[in-house]
Amino acid sequence: MPDLFADLKARTICAFHDAEVGAPNATPRADDGPWRYIAQNHDANRQLWDQEDLARRVDVPDAEIVRNKRAIDRLNQARNDAIEQLDEALLDRLAAIAPMHRAWHNSETAGSMIDRLSILSLKVFHMNAEAARTDATAEHVARCREKVERLTLQREDLARCLDALLSRASEGRAFWRVYRQFKMYNDPALNPYLRKQRK
Repeated sequence: MPDLFADLKARTICAFHDAEVGAPNATPRADDGPWRYIAQNHDANRQLWDQEDLARRVDVPDAEIVRNKRAIDRLNQARNDAIEQLDEALLDRLAAIAPMHRAWHNSETAGSMIDRLSILSLKVFHMNAEAARTDATAEHVARCREKVERLTLQREDLARCLDALLSRASEGRAFWRVYRQFKMYNDPALNPYLRKQRK
């Protein structure tokens, strides 16, 4: 049986995440199928990281923080939309595979796992930057190096779990469902405060 996810091994996804953190838009990928949504999700996460940092400033007018919070809302929506579209693209590849009786039902979707790998790549990148600071104390550097080791282990464990899920799903031994986030805060029909503004 052909490997349905030969182009989506966790090591390949992690390498893409790492390359894009260091030099955004430097790694060309096919603009269709799962890779399109992996790239969109990672780009949203990368921008979210910056906006979350900016939103913690205390030396700027409140209006600046409001702008950051609005950007965070927009990027969170884009991030979640990309996860759902990624899951749909992955499940399209499994359309001909019927899960076996008593197949493992993974509570976390493959798209959500890839999203977590994206976030871990950002954490590793930024923690490495902290560990490389020459203006920080030796204690700070040592703590950050220890955190890099722990984050790297977390990412390796998660990558192995993703590969196992995709492999087992290809054989009908595991499955997941697309779970809609149904974010209410951006929808004027569901957010009572936005609804009031429309009247």
